[in-house]
Amino acid sequence: MDDTTSVKTRAAQDEILALARQHGVTYKPIPLDKLGDAITRLAGDEVELDDTERLLLALERAGHLSTKDANRLHVAYLRQHRP
Repeated sequence: MDDTTSVKTRAAQDEILALARQHGVTYKPIPLDKLGDAITRLAGDEVELDDTERLLLALERAGHLSTKDANRLHVAYLRQHRP
């Protein structure tokens, strides 16, 4: 993904799902995820990734998205799906 043009013309969720299908990526939790959940809970934060956000994380972990592109897509997704 080179820029955010596709994010502007297509819902970020659609872009994330299409990338996951294209690359055969699914989310599989790793031990570090459980640690992150515990730290978040102990800090009193209520952060819960949905299925689309987990796919985005999996795409980045698999090397199909740079951190910059994953962050850009995540921001677009949050803007489109959360008040």
